[in-house]
Formats: sequence, structure tokens, C-alpha cells
Amino acid sequence: MNKKTSSGSISRRRFLGVTGTAVVATPAVAHMGALSMAGSPANPSPPAKACKIPIGVFTPAYDDLSLEKMLDKITALELEAVEVGTGAYPAAKHCPVEELLADAGKAKAWKKKFEDRKIQVAALSCHGNPVHPDPAMARSDDEAFRRTVLLAERLEVPVVVTFSGCPGGSPTDKMPNWATYRWPPEYEQVLKYQWDKVVIPYWQTAAKFAREHGVRKIALEMHPGFVVYNAHKLLRLREAVGEEIGANCDPSHLFWQGCDPVEVIHFLAKHNALFHAHMKDAVIFKPDAARYGVLDFEAEPADLSPGSVMFRAVGYGHGAEQWKDIVKAYMDVGYQGILSIENEDPILPGPVGVEHAAYVLKNVREELLTHAS
Repeated sequence: MNKKTSSGSISRRRFLGVTGTAVVATPAVAHMGALSMAGSPANPSPPAKACKIPIGVFTPAYDDLSLEKMLDKITALELEAVEVGTGAYPAAKHCPVEELLADAGKAKAWKKKFEDRKIQVAALSCHGNPVHPDPAMARSDDEAFRRTVLLAERLEVPVVVTFSGCPGGSPTDKMPNWATYRWPPEYEQVLKYQWDKVVIPYWQTAAKFAREHGVRKIALEMHPGFVVYNAHKLLRLREAVGEEIGANCDPSHLFWQGCDPVEVIHFLAKHNALFHAHMKDAVIFKPDAARYGVLDFEAEPADLSPGSVMFRAVGYGHGAEQWKDIVKAYMDVGYQGILSIENEDPILPGPVGVEHAAYVLKNVREELLTHAS
């Protein structure tokens, strides 16, 4: 830190001093501060009557099953909705996207299989990285997004779920570069390039395409590793692109980052940006977190040292009272989507994790509805 810096750079101490005094004077920061204050749920106004939010499942949890067998499982659990994988990372095991786009009759018959069981097709999901620095990967994920939008239009599904993506740090990069801090100075250049030259232009075009095809809710999952990883970045992109941009709010990613999910739900709802909800938990291993911090994340606990954080099924990282507060927050803000169970629990296999999560969610929902009546 004592090394002499070039004339075009700035020391970390100087950077902190400058940014510390510039916060009040910078319009963008002042604006986001006002958003934070406006979004405070200190005195939320609950609706006149608590609504029964449908509980559903994100279909990759059943990738080992055929569509019919998956529907049998979902029906047996008395789940009311689905979020269907349509390409990119989630793949499209249960949804032949191109076939349904080519034949309106087949699309209608596919959707009827859900309707006959009183299961709502509430969202289509194509999580990917359409701004990947590898043009082939970016093109593939962008095409998955566009096909998903067209299918949502055909099936009259209101929500498309995906990631914001993460570009490289410069036009010559070959791999994504997730930057979160503006120092050393080259990271300031990385962030400016990513947002101004890649992310905002891409999503302006993508949102226009969605708008033209009747899709008004693009739910970006706020996930570390992508440029939109929290509510602040979500609203930054929404402000630059338009009201088609909103959030897929996943408490597991919020717990991981030290956020309060109830606060985030109210904050996003204040800005009409709460489009979708994943139901997934995370456990923080306090001794490891105390030693290594929460960035020491391991998704696959291959040994007895799984790291500081691990995804779990609902109820296996935080208790029923916490989940009741989360579901109540969705009810209080008048959320219009579904509670979509996503299972990425490395200990409980897909169908087992879904069953455990459904048990917790159905019970806390019933308790809230009973007390509200």
C-alpha cells in the first residue's frame, strides 16, 4: 500500500476518502439512498385480506422424471403451480420449446396437461448468461431467452425468469469477470465497461423484444456472480432499461449476502419490481463463517468441511418462524406471483427436498391465512 502510484491511478486510502465525501454529492447515490428510505417496511400497510399465494415448484428438481411422472408427483404434493425450465442452465427437460413454437396445437395440448390437474404454468425460466464474453455462449443464451419470450407469449405465461448475466472485464476477455468493488482503479474501468457498453445496451434491446411480444415481467434472479446480485443493482438496471425489469427474489442468496429477506421483499415491492419468488434456504456455518467469511461457499460438501455457506431446502437453514415472516411479507405487499420451490440441496435429492420445502411452506401459509380470517 506504500508503493508509489501512477498519475492515472489512485491509492486505496485516497479512494476511500474521496468516495466517503462524495456520497452526499453524487446524484445517483443520493437517488438510491432515497429509494432505500422509501422502501423501508417500518410501517407496512397490509391488504384488507391476506391472499393465498400459490405454492409451486421449479421443474429441474424432477429432471429424472418424464413430464407425466413429474405431474403425478406435483399432484400428490398438492402443489398449485410450476415454473418450467425452457433452456440455458435449467435446460428444457419437460418442455419441447421449439416443437411448441412450431405448432400452436401442440402448445395448447402441452399446457392442458397442467390445467387438467389444476396446476398453473406461472413462469418460464431460461437462466443463462446472454452477455458472456464468448460470443457463441452469449448467442446461445440470448436465443434461449428469445425463444422463451415467444413461448410465454403463446402460452400466455406472464413471467420469464433469468439472470442478468456477467460480461468480461474488457472487450478482449474470454471469461466473465464479476466485479463488485471500484478499487483498485482498474475495477472502476471494468464496471463502467460492463454496465455502459454491455449490460444496459443488451437489456434495453431484450426488454424491447419482450415488450413487443406481450411479456412485461422479466424476473432477474439476484445471484452472486452476475452483475445484478442484489436489490440495489436490480433497481439500477430497471431504471436504465424500463419497468419490464424486475426481481426473482431468492432468500437463499439474500441470507448468503447478509440481507434481510423481509426488508428486501418490501423494498422491491415499493418499486413494483417484485416479479417472482424462489423458495430456497441457505445455512451459514457460523464457526467457518467467523474464520473465513461468507464468500467461502461450497455447493457440494464432498467432505466434512463444506465451507461457510451451503444451499438447503426450505426449513433446513432457517426455522419455520423465519419462513412465516417471509411468506407474510409477500402477503403484506400483495405479491401476485407464486412461491416457487427450487431445490439445490446437496443432501436432500430433488423430489425429497421439494417435499420437505412444501411441507414447511404449506403449514406456514395455512397458519397465516387462519390468523388473518
